[in-house]
Amino acid sequence: MRQLRHARKGFTLIEILIVVIILGILAAIVIPQFANASTSAKLSAIQSTAQSLRSQVALYKLQHNDVMPSAANFWTLMTGTTDVNGNAVAAGTANSYGPYMQSVPTNPLNNSSALIDSAGALYPGSATGSCGWAYDYSSGTGSGRVYGTNTDSKTLVGP
Repeated sequence: MRQLRHARKGFTLIEILIVVIILGILAAIVIPQFANASTSAKLSAIQSTAQSLRSQVALYKLQHNDVMPSAANFWTLMTGTTDVNGNAVAAGTANSYGPYMQSVPTNPLNNSSALIDSAGALYPGSATGSCGWAYDYSSGTGSGRVYGTNTDSKTLVGP
């Protein structure tokens, strides 16, 4: 007489636990890589924005008789329309320049759009607080370069 063998169906508890442990180990290896990629993407965005700001400052300087935008009014001058002397004028006015930027950029590392100049003055805002961007102005004699700042609001980021 033949004995009937019952085929085993499904997985044992040990097999399932082993698979879950292996998946946990793989996740522990992969997740930190995503965090590093996120930080790298933010640094790349800051560098790109800083380069764009530098180009716009150079264009502003070219169109405004070799005068850089002041640090105190930097965002207003860069997002508004001005005449050759840097005075605000209505858009579409004859001999008007700008806007050089559509909006004020926010630094993705510290979520700040405040600007600090080379003398250490923070615009807009008080003398304390976080800043997202550093501007080498030096009363108009600086290089006009714009840098992003790191999460500590002090370390410069950008080319």
